[in-house]
Amino acid sequence: MTMLESTYRQAFNQSATLYERALERFPNGVTHDGRYMRPFPVYIDRAQGSRKWSVEGREIIDYWMGHGSLILGHSHPVIVQAIAEQAAKGTHYGACHELEIEWADMITQLMPSAETVRFVSSGTEATLMAIRLARTFTGRRKVIKFRGHYHGWHDQVLDGVGPGRDQPMPGVLREVFDTVISLPEVNLDRVADILKRDNDVACLILEPTGAMFGGVELPDDIVPGLRELTERYGVIFIMDEVVTGFRCAPGGAQEHYGVRPDLSTLAKIVAAGLNGGALVGRADIMELLELRDDPEWQTDQKMLHYGTFNANPLSAAAGIAMLKHIADGRDIAVANERAAELRARMSEVLAAHGMDNWRVYGSFSGFKILSAGTATADRRGDADMLHAIRQALLLNGVDCMGVDGLTSAVHTTGDVERTVEAFDGAISLLKRDGIIA
Repeated sequence: MTMLESTYRQAFNQSATLYERALERFPNGVTHDGRYMRPFPVYIDRAQGSRKWSVEGREIIDYWMGHGSLILGHSHPVIVQAIAEQAAKGTHYGACHELEIEWADMITQLMPSAETVRFVSSGTEATLMAIRLARTFTGRRKVIKFRGHYHGWHDQVLDGVGPGRDQPMPGVLREVFDTVISLPEVNLDRVADILKRDNDVACLILEPTGAMFGGVELPDDIVPGLRELTERYGVIFIMDEVVTGFRCAPGGAQEHYGVRPDLSTLAKIVAAGLNGGALVGRADIMELLELRDDPEWQTDQKMLHYGTFNANPLSAAAGIAMLKHIADGRDIAVANERAAELRARMSEVLAAHGMDNWRVYGSFSGFKILSAGTATADRRGDADMLHAIRQALLLNGVDCMGVDGLTSAVHTTGDVERTVEAFDGAISLLKRDGIIA
């Protein structure tokens, strides 16, 4: 056991006890693959603004931000009030209500490509619906995606495994896997060649800022180029804005790049951190969700869609409050500015330590820590290094999503200063134990 791990165990001893209980209930003791951490994760008691507090009472600057859903930080008073007022009125009517219309109105005002809206409960559901709608609309089968771009965990969007990435993930049918064209990089010529030769492509889906919110950066001409190619060949262009929607700009990455996708998937911020999401886009595609008094339509064209928690009033109230608050773009600009400050200052720390093989990069409100030992182009890296970095950062009062982080509108310049100090301290701990040279 390293000195780092020993110190970590002492500092978060109550979390260790809770983890022992969790191991009896959950696979790996966690409820989300991304929350797995060695030797155990830190357990959180409460959160406010840019901070959260562990069960041991340790104060931590948070860069998970609810997996990116909390652009206004934890427990923002505007969101808390909206949730409390609605909870007193009812959390689930099992019926239509006015809030769902107001929620959709806010989305269509901010995102012009959203001609019509269908609410879902998560980003995974939104991308699943988008792909099925694209297949229904075009009558084609295949999906083009890019390796490392995350669109949820359903069968239609999972990359392959094995040395050649030519085997489906466990549990995914070969017949489904064979309909997914997963390209190793976003290359316009490669996409054009496929679309020219294969007339069975229903849609193309991507994260518009690059895999994992810019983990693998994209040139500025990529998104407009893909829009032109998909339009030329009659392929449905799906922009997965689950993370980028309302983070890049009030109208999402599509506003930033000046493109109009056929369909866009939304979640996270759209429901202010509660369960919720939406598929939005062209009315002529979305109309396939309509019920009609036409037996032929119902059997041959209508796409089935249910969802117990779709547009539930609690998520709707929170989402409306959130979208109203960020509609002028000022909160988004603050989050972007703080991330830019962090990237610059953390890069200075690396330079001071002479760590030329590391870098901190990113765009908009995200930052990434990259080294030869932590990640490659598809974000796979040395697991021991990743866990050690997070341990060292937590001991210094900062929590990141592994080596990634997202800022909010309530992160301050003081948070930046403390984070830079924590980053410097974390590197010193890793050097002390010989984890990095």
